[in-house]
Formats: sequence, structure tokens, C-alpha cells
Amino acid sequence: MGYTTLLLERAGAIATLTLNRPDARNALDLVMRGELLSALDEVEADPQARVVILTGAGGHFCAGGDVKTMRTKGQTAADGRRRVESLNRMVQRLVEFPRPTIAQVDGFAVGAGCNLALCCDLIVAADRARFGEVFGKIGLVPDGGGTWLLSRVVGLARAKELIFTAEIVNRVVKAADLAAETQALAERIATGPPLALRLAKQMVNRAATSDLASALDAEAGAQAIAITSEDHQEGLAAFFEKRAPRFTGA
Repeated sequence: MGYTTLLLERAGAIATLTLNRPDARNALDLVMRGELLSALDEVEADPQARVVILTGAGGHFCAGGDVKTMRTKGQTAADGRRRVESLNRMVQRLVEFPRPTIAQVDGFAVGAGCNLALCCDLIVAADRARFGEVFGKIGLVPDGGGTWLLSRVVGLARAKELIFTAEIVNRVVKAADLAAETQALAERIATGPPLALRLAKQMVNRAATSDLASALDAEAGAQAIAITSEDHQEGLAAFFEKRAPRFTGA
């Protein structure tokens, strides 16, 4: 089968799926989501394929959702939920894929792209790879299974820090710097989108006692709220104007 946003290559027992929108850093548009589902079906139907490698073209793994389409469409809550549900089908298929999967990550793996890597059984990352749950920068909540997957990989506290700040490691600092470092972290979190952070924290807290399907449904519902917020519009405006966003919680 031919694909417009993916490359599917086979070498012996290994099937390699390459996200192939390098001009957009392999952002996950709706076509790519559907094609990835079809490609996984094709690989599963091949008895010779025993391992799947998922990677990205052009020096990056995946930049997450296509921000340009978010800007050009005045999306309703229902639109937002449908977009996330299309992503959810892809996430659940990849997590539950019956053969071993490896994410080969170079460059950016951010937003839903970070979570796409987490869907795989193993991650092999280049030393220049960059991971981040950057949804808060545009006033959104994590989707793509991030609230469920991330805490299982790095633990609850680190998952929250990555979501709140786009960093993955909790700080260990000198005693003399403790107050200043804590204040700096608090100030950074305080500049984030209050509504999206509140929703994200609720979902991460519930993830340990929920299954993936429930977590994905919760993400779709929360994103339907966040995508219609003023903070999301402010985040998009700041992104394209190359300035820091000014979130208000509305």
C-alpha cells in the first residue's frame, strides 16, 4: 500500500515505519494518523515482520499536533474531541500492537510526538533528542495518552514536572540555593495556563488507577474544554508572534 505521510520499509524480520512530513517536523496531521493505523495493520498481516521500528524523517521524530491547522480553524469543543479521538485510536493500536516496537528518536519528540514515542515498548534516543510535554505552551492539556503513559515511565512526580514545565528531571540543588531554585520553579509554573494545568493534574492523578481507554477518553474530554479556552488562543498567538504567552486562566 502507498502512503503520503509515511514510509514503510522491510528488511528481514524488521519493519521500519518512518513519519515522513519533514517540512513540518513530522507533525501528526489527520492523514498521518489514519495512515499509521493502516500501516500497523499491514505490518501485523505480514508474518515475516517480527519487530517494528518507528522513526521520523529529516532529523526529527515528531513535533506533535500540527499547530498551523489549529490556528487556521476556529475549532469547537466537538471538533477538538474528534481530533483527539482520532489520535486515541492510533495510540491504543500502537500500545496494544502484538509485536515488539522500538521508537528511534532523533531531534524533537514533543507534545503528542513525545507520547507517540512512549507508546512504543522501547525508546532509543540520539544524544541530541529532545523530549517535552509542551502542550501547556499553547494552553492545552496532554493528549496522545500522555497522562497515562508518562507516569508509568518516569513516576508521578517527574510526570507532573514534565507537564507543568516541559522539563523531565526534578531538581537536586545545593542547600544555599534551595529557596531561590524553588522560587524559580514556582514562578515558571505560575506562568503556565491555569485551566490546562488544573485539568492535566487531575488526569495524571487518576492515571494510576485507570486503564488506557479511560485515560484516553478523559484526555479527549479535557482537550475539548482547553481547545475552546482564551488561553489556547493566546498560546497560539504567542507561538506565531514568537513571544511569551500571557495566560489568564480563561
